[in-house]
Amino acid sequence: MAESDTLDEMVDGQGGLRPHWRALMGAFSDLGREAMIERRGRMERALSDGFFGLSNASTALWSCDSLPLPLSGSEFAELEAGLAQRATVLNLVLQDIYGKQRLLDDGLLPPGLVFPNPHFLRPSQRLEAGRERSMLDFYAADLMRGQDGRWRVLSDRTEEASGAAVALENRRLMARMVPELFQAVEAEQLHPFFDSWQDVLQRSAPLGVDNPGVALLTGGPNDPLWFEHVILSRELSCTLVETGDLTVRNGELFLKTLRGLQRIDVLIRRQDGRSLDPLELAPGADGVPGLFDAQRAGTVQIVNDPGAGFGESPALAAYLPNICEALTGERLALGALTTHWLGNNAERTRVLGSLGGWHIRSAYDGGSPAFVGARGSRESRQKLLARISETPWEFCATAIQTPSTAPSVAPTGLVARPLVLRLFLLFNGKKWHAMPGGLARMLTEDDLLYGRLPRSGLAKDVWVLTEDRARITGPAALAVPPLSIRRTRGDLPSRVADDFFWFGRYLERLEGTARLLRAVIQRLARVNLSPRELADLQLLIDCLAHKGVVDEELRQVISLNRLTDTLVDLGREGGWLAGLLAGLNALKEGLRDRLTEEIYSVVTEALRELSALLRQVPKAAEANGLERLASAMHRVITVSATIAGLTAENMVRGGGRLFVDLGRRVERAQTIAAEVAYVLEQSGDKVQAGRVEAGLRLAIELCDSVITYRNRYLTVLQPAPALDLVLADESNPRALAYQLTAARDLLIEISGGDVADPLAASAVALLHDATGAVEDVAHALDQTFETAKLPARLHAIEDGVAALSDRITRQYFALLSEAQSIGIDEAQEREPLLGAT
Repeated sequence: MAESDTLDEMVDGQGGLRPHWRALMGAFSDLGREAMIERRGRMERALSDGFFGLSNASTALWSCDSLPLPLSGSEFAELEAGLAQRATVLNLVLQDIYGKQRLLDDGLLPPGLVFPNPHFLRPSQRLEAGRERSMLDFYAADLMRGQDGRWRVLSDRTEEASGAAVALENRRLMARMVPELFQAVEAEQLHPFFDSWQDVLQRSAPLGVDNPGVALLTGGPNDPLWFEHVILSRELSCTLVETGDLTVRNGELFLKTLRGLQRIDVLIRRQDGRSLDPLELAPGADGVPGLFDAQRAGTVQIVNDPGAGFGESPALAAYLPNICEALTGERLALGALTTHWLGNNAERTRVLGSLGGWHIRSAYDGGSPAFVGARGSRESRQKLLARISETPWEFCATAIQTPSTAPSVAPTGLVARPLVLRLFLLFNGKKWHAMPGGLARMLTEDDLLYGRLPRSGLAKDVWVLTEDRARITGPAALAVPPLSIRRTRGDLPSRVADDFFWFGRYLERLEGTARLLRAVIQRLARVNLSPRELADLQLLIDCLAHKGVVDEELRQVISLNRLTDTLVDLGREGGWLAGLLAGLNALKEGLRDRLTEEIYSVVTEALRELSALLRQVPKAAEANGLERLASAMHRVITVSATIAGLTAENMVRGGGRLFVDLGRRVERAQTIAAEVAYVLEQSGDKVQAGRVEAGLRLAIELCDSVITYRNRYLTVLQPAPALDLVLADESNPRALAYQLTAARDLLIEISGGDVADPLAASAVALLHDATGAVEDVAHALDQTFETAKLPARLHAIEDGVAALSDRITRQYFALLSEAQSIGIDEAQEREPLLGAT
């Protein structure tokens, strides 16, 4: 079809503006082209820097056009009615094929479209006369307006129906960036739709369940639509969960929390139905074993039903008109583009006779793009024809049609681009309601009409213009029993608590490494090192190698330039510091739904700043390389302290904050015990006071306690006072005793106030070991000789802290009983993110 034949959404056939565009374009003209282009740029920056700024820099992001797509109220009402009828018919089809299958018996559906279809899930079959509930509760459709001005359905979305949260985020962004447009026209609000959705979910719970548990199942931070799942869970006030957070016990679905199992009554799935239960459908899949059993028992309602993906089968569109008349007695008001299933001999012959006029698609998979057809090479067409000849029932053909265009703001001004419209509908138990807005996807020459919603591209906010200003849409009042006051700390999912714990550990590890590196850099920056300073430098390098920060070979020969370059490389790809930042970033994304906008934004910007800063530090041969490296380490330390302070001040003292703090205390305690033991152990002959003094001096420096010691004892350095400050002083935030005391108190609080908590008792035992070691030095006749015995005792404390971390993991994160096997290294830790890039 020639481009001139394409229908324009804004301009009518005589060159005038369509009525529902006039006020909007008037406001556009008042703002001016340059202002709209500038607003568009601000919107793109806001999306990349804000909520849509995912951890993976290569992730393609949506951008939102600063000019919306308006729909008149009357036109939207027609679309809502047509899609509501279509959703009703699709639901009846799903109920039938998973029930009595009368459509197959009556010849209204061919068996070849059902039984070979991978989206036909046999575990979803029920043979009773009827179903108590709908299989389809949320529905979306992709629509395209043709040259004749009629909207037609490109694809039905019954599996996950993504995009509603993107539409909501686009609306919020538009309100911030172009408020002048909202003053010119009045558009229907989107929030009432989400309020109604939340109300419907509450009513979806099994009978007899008051105040039900509602959760949204996501694929996690690696899911391309993770950001949408986070928005949606917040709007629907439900818990965001992954498959590992769930378990089925005695035919009921539970969320694993710190306090035990919490029942889930309604599960909104954002995962392919074929992978939900590995016991029944896909062995080895990342699903929840026994979930289908729980659904069949009626203890959990899954929205949409796992078998609803069959409704997306593209070939089904060819049979819906007849099915609609047979089941409802009505004609299908909103049809699809002309579609033929190639499993039918006559229709296959017709399509292959004029292949250039058709898109060839999978008959079963609504998420796959169209196959190469008339525009492909001769070789590709021959391969396609061969595949059709072998398995014709796997293909369908949809008539080629050019979509309408709408103006889009580009750097050169307004540009007409083709669009596909996605609308969303919700079933409230009686009728379908459409969200008064949607998502318009602007197409380029390389974009495909079919397939899943692309992960990148240009979208438009869809405005339904208000024609009846007295109209108020919202959910009916839902009667719920009075809620009891809750200030519990144990409802946090175990996986989330685990992420918070390791976020604290990684944060502390980053700061501790920076402090150690800063001590090295301070000595490298001096022109002529004294023998004592050279010995200190060698000891610090040994400590870095012992921690795995640098290679062991650096311990043999100190080359200042080589050492400087090695330290610079720690912040670049594959380096120790870069790995810690990547780990923190991944944990931050996994906790996105648990962090406030302020915390998330600050942490995102801070980690981004540190990554850029470390990458930009020059090598030793360049000017100011060492100085800039020192500045970078100082910035790492201040940023770590800022993030720690922000979590302490802005997070409710509940599970998340408690586990961040616990992670920091565990990490710092283990680091202090290890570093003090190592510097004392490696400082030379332990019975010579001068050698021990060097180790004590470094211990005080690494524990950031130099000023405190100087204020207390002036310049006299003795073992007992120095060791008391860094090991036994519970008032010193950098002392080992402080960390163990804090860990004890946190573990008691996490356990619900149980002062006899075994984990807290372990922290107390370690505390006694630390204070006892210092007391032995203080009471010894020869403190230097007694200090020489400390490394072994401190290494035992280090191992004890590691074992405590392992026990915390077993009790709160893995929900396992205490390990009983003899010979298992209790110090093994879960560190899946360290070194990730």
